[in-house]
Amino acid sequence: MSQFINKTLLITGGTGSFGNAVLKRFLETDIKEIRIFSRDEKKQDDMRHRLQNPKVKFYIGDVRDKRSVDTAMRGVDYVFHAAALKQVPSCEFFPMQAVRTNVIGTENVLDSAVEHGVKNVVVLSTDKAAYPINAMGISKAMMEKVAIAKARSLENDATTTICCTRYGNVMASRGSVIPLWVDQIKAGKPITITDPGMTRYMMTLDDAVDLVLYAFEHGNQGDLFVQKAPAATLTVLAESLKELYHADTEVKVIGTRHGEKLYETLVTREEMFRSEDMGDYFRIPADARDLNYDKFFVEGQEDISKVEDYHSHNTFRLDKEGMKQLLLKLPEIREDLNLL
Repeated sequence: MSQFINKTLLITGGTGSFGNAVLKRFLETDIKEIRIFSRDEKKQDDMRHRLQNPKVKFYIGDVRDKRSVDTAMRGVDYVFHAAALKQVPSCEFFPMQAVRTNVIGTENVLDSAVEHGVKNVVVLSTDKAAYPINAMGISKAMMEKVAIAKARSLENDATTTICCTRYGNVMASRGSVIPLWVDQIKAGKPITITDPGMTRYMMTLDDAVDLVLYAFEHGNQGDLFVQKAPAATLTVLAESLKELYHADTEVKVIGTRHGEKLYETLVTREEMFRSEDMGDYFRIPADARDLNYDKFFVEGQEDISKVEDYHSHNTFRLDKEGMKQLLLKLPEIREDLNLL
C-alpha cells in the first residue's frame, strides 16, 4: 500500500457498502486524504459523525452532474468509481435512470479524471454485465465499454490509467439477500427463495477491496480484473443461515424475479480466451482490434469455441460447512451470534 502514502483518493458512491469497505481499509494506511462523493447528505452526515476523522472529506454531488464531479476531482491521485444504480427490479422499471447514472455518470467521472491528471481510476462492475439480460446488467456492460474505450483512446503512455473490476455477489452488501433472510429468520417469517437451484458467487467485502487494491497496483490501460470466487446454491445458503441461527424457519419458494439469472457469469467465453490467469484473479486485457471491420467479420478465431465461460455453475461449489465458515467471516453475522 506504499503507493498511497501522502496521496488523495476519491470514492464515488462512497457511502454505499463498497465505499465503506474501501474507506475502512484505506484509513489504516498513510494516505493523505479520502474524499467521499455522493448525493445522499444523510448518509454522509452519519458517516461524518461516526468517523470524526480529519483525513475524510465529504462532497455532495451526483455523477450525472459533471460540474460537481470536477469540484471533487481537483488534486486527486486515485479514483474508485462505485457510484451506481444497482437494484435489478428498479432498473427494470426505470432503465433510463440506470443509463444516466451508470453510463453517462461513468463517462463524466472518467472525463473529469483525465482532465485533472488523476493517476489511476478503477471502475466497479458486476457479473450481470456479462451476457446481460436486465437493464441493470446492460447499463453496467455499457459502462465497461465506455471505460475500456476511454482507456484505449488514452494509450499506455497517458497520465491516467483506467481499468475495471467485475464482482460476483458480495455477501451482506446493501440490498443483497443475506440481510433480508437474517431479518426474516429473526422475525420468525419464512425465508423467501426465488429458485432453490440458483447459484451465486460468494465474496466478502474484504475480498472486494482486495480486488480494488490489486487493480490499482497491477492494472494496465483498459484491463478488466475478476477475482476467482466460490459459489453456492440458494438452498445451501439458506440452510447454512438456518443452522448458524439455530432456526427452524420454513423455506418458501416464490419464483424468479424480474431479470434474474439461474447462474451468474463472471467471464465470458471470448474474454476467457484472451484472459491471463494471475493466480487468485483473471486479467482480461482490452480488445486490441481497431476499426478495420475485416478483423470483426473475416479474421475470426476458431479456438474460441473450445473455451468455456467462467460462471457460478462451473466454479468451486461450497457445501453447508464451507458456506457457514464464509458466513462467519461477516462482522454482521458474528455480531448477531455474539462472536465479536
